[in-house]
Amino acid sequence: MPAEDTNAERPGDARAPEDGAPRASQASGEPDGITVRDPVSAPDAEGRPRRTTRRFPLFTRDTARPEGGGRAAPGDAPAPARQWPVLTVTLLVGVGLLLTALDVFRWGLVLVGAALLLGAALRWTMPRVGMLAVRSRFTDIATYGVLGLSIALLALMAQPNPVLEIPFLKDTLHFTVS
Repeated sequence: MPAEDTNAERPGDARAPEDGAPRASQASGEPDGITVRDPVSAPDAEGRPRRTTRRFPLFTRDTARPEGGGRAAPGDAPAPARQWPVLTVTLLVGVGLLLTALDVFRWGLVLVGAALLLGAALRWTMPRVGMLAVRSRFTDIATYGVLGLSIALLALMAQPNPVLEIPFLKDTLHFTVS
């Protein structure tokens, strides 16, 4: 069986042909200069990927970075400073979980809920929040807000001696259980 020629041009290959003829993309009128490397192709002996694609990066099948997902500080800042919003929320959640483990469960969980609400507020007010941006801005705010508010309210209503009592919830519980 003959060995495959790794230097031969394939359909969609961004390298110029050896004979100097124009590429098919140039003949069809596509703009030149945008080459996106195919991340799954193995490199040849010279380190170049065997396959490249001419797809415009905006239309790739890859997951796009969410809006606001850029660094929260300039690129020359140290790594913790660039990601301070997500580190702040994570640190507060960690302290809340530590308090919960040390038998101060109500206030630990209130701190966890408050940290998620802080994450929602940061996502709403700041144009760039780094890795705190996971999805679209609306989805992140709704997710952080609903989870944070739910955790905080449930922690305040936990037995024994609830700090917050909502009368219709007690009636709803009795209605569903009995």
